[in-house]
Amino acid sequence: MEITLNGEKFTLETGSNIVNLIDKLDLNADKLAIERNLEIVPKSKFAMTIIEEGDKLEIVHFIGGGEE
Repeated sequence: MEITLNGEKFTLETGSNIVNLIDKLDLNADKLAIERNLEIVPKSKFAMTIIEEGDKLEIVHFIGGGEE
């Protein structure tokens, strides 16, 4: 199926959930915020949130740093 991921077309297996997407992208779920169709998905719902054809997802990475 085709979705939009961070503004670009992306192909994903039908029936995939957000955990599957994170794994496919080789990302660390602890440092992410994910928005699906303009709504933030709580981390507690990543596994139960099935991605559907045409969904628009935005993934934001949190990066630590700054001055000490």
